Amino acid sequence: MKTRLRLFAALLASASLLSTAAAAEDVIRVGNLKLAHFGAVSYVQEIAPSCGIKVETKIFAKGPDIMQAIMAGELDVGATASEAAISARANGAPIYVVAGFAQGGARLVATPASGIKTVADLKGKTVGVTRGGIQEVLLAAELAKVGLTGSDQPGKDVKLIYLNYPDLNQALLLKQLDAIMQTEPQGSQAVSAGFGIEVVKPYDTPIGSPVRTLVMTETFVKEHRDLAEKYMRCFVKATKTFMDSKETASKFVREKLFSNQLSEADFDAAIGNAPYTLSITPEHIQATTDTMAKHGIGKMSKPPKATDFVKTELLDEAKHALNVN
Repeated sequence: MKTRLRLFAALLASASLLSTAAAAEDVIRVGNLKLAHFGAVSYVQEIAPSCGIKVETKIFAKGPDIMQAIMAGELDVGATASEAAISARANGAPIYVVAGFAQGGARLVATPASGIKTVADLKGKTVGVTRGGIQEVLLAAELAKVGLTGSDQPGKDVKLIYLNYPDLNQALLLKQLDAIMQTEPQGSQAVSAGFGIEVVKPYDTPIGSPVRTLVMTETFVKEHRDLAEKYMRCFVKATKTFMDSKETASKFVREKLFSNQLSEADFDAAIGNAPYTLSITPEHIQATTDTMAKHGIGKMSKPPKATDFVKTELLDEAKHALNVN
């Protein structure tokens, strides 16, 4: 009898270990950025239990860092601006762009004393931007549109200084820069605090209003299809919640994502310039790719063809299942 009990206990322990291992394997690892318009991606973790999944979200400093983590096998899903996904795919990252989640999210901001009123006024000025970000792509496109060139090296019309998003605002505040091409909510915060004035929202180039991309690894999509489908349905549910309820979005982003360090007015201004969405098209990604290639942004060994890695089947299925247009 004792032998049977010991055997039964051993079997229970073994089953428990197997169950724990299986549960660990079912955790969906997501990389995200601490930006207002990336909030719905973080919200997925909040509602994940109701979707029958477990999500662990890690916050990164910038999109290329997320792509590096994906290449290292540390993430299944990543949220980033399109240029990071394009550059990563161009250099061999096994990823698919599976959805959009926000659009816009950029503005050119100048110091009030700079006298900058238009993009053409940037000639001879010092402009800050984050290297490799979609803002750098948009800045290059805007400069080219008015016949200007920019570089961090001498000999160009505009001197570029590369800084991370928070550091850009600090440099503008200290008047170390004449202008910055900034993301949200930092762009809105610079304007509301009075040390910056908006020059332009840079959406009048072939790129249009840039769409932020949700990417999945090829392995996750192909070998863990059930989990990928569950995650996508949860992502659509979270994003649609934010699209339909500004109050829910504002409360979560301000209180959880920014630990009450973002005002309601700044959130409203940021999302006014970076509304949540679900749409993404190969045509948009191709236009962004072409602009990057033209201006040498992203260090692409070979610019990828958008139709090869923009795959929205999971998104379409999730929207249909949830009756979301």
